[in-house]
Amino acid sequence: MITVTSAQLAAWLAAYAWPFARIIALFSTDPIVGSPSVPARVKIGLALLVAFVLSPTLGPFPAVDPGSAAGLLILMQQIVIGTAMGLVLRVVLAGVETAGQYIGLQMGLGFATLMDPQNAAQVPVLGEFTNLFAILVFFSFNGHLMVLSALAESFHVLPVSAALLSGDGWRLLGQWGADIFLAAAWLSLPVVATLLITNLAIGVMTRAAPQINIFSVGFPITLAAGFAILYLTLPFALPLLERFWRDAVAMMLEVVQLAAPRG
Repeated sequence: MITVTSAQLAAWLAAYAWPFARIIALFSTDPIVGSPSVPARVKIGLALLVAFVLSPTLGPFPAVDPGSAAGLLILMQQIVIGTAMGLVLRVVLAGVETAGQYIGLQMGLGFATLMDPQNAAQVPVLGEFTNLFAILVFFSFNGHLMVLSALAESFHVLPVSAALLSGDGWRLLGQWGADIFLAAAWLSLPVVATLLITNLAIGVMTRAAPQINIFSVGFPITLAAGFAILYLTLPFALPLLERFWRDAVAMMLEVVQLAAPRG
């Protein structure tokens, strides 16, 4: 007769509950699976599948009852770690989308909005275009597999333990947000610079011929110039976006490494 003690049940529960907490936190905050358009059942199912695959490969877990105060503390720490890893990826998409929105405003398309399933809100059409373009670039070089590999590696870099996390990783996460938004500004610079020159030319033209209606002439010219330079710069933006995503995957592990307990 097979008998199972309460201690064994607690150990089995902890072996899957704690990794599941980190995985579901990542899947809930990353910009791909964490999109509001993805059903919650899909997120939970994927997290359970990854947890069942990864848990047997992980090292020994703390001998702590998952229902105790120490066990709940470990659970909360895993949620925080997974959320931080997901935010690293989400910042990239937010920066790229901001660049697209700024381009749209400069082109005069600030009024053109549509529903964004990623954020469940109305966003400018150019912001949604750059958003989808960045996601396609992410899948084009198997970025989803790189994220899963980084997730598995994070359990070896920062194993499940009862030790308190360090604050160095969160400072790095804040710095990463500043860097990626600066890079997104550089991404929009060619279009913005071209539109600035176009607006200066239109200003000189209206100064020389005041009878020209600036609203009926300037808007089509600005729109055509913006789309033309956007079309010409897209091939050069592709390797830059790929570098953003690869840097984000590396930053996930770096944030986790710096969040490891000291001493």
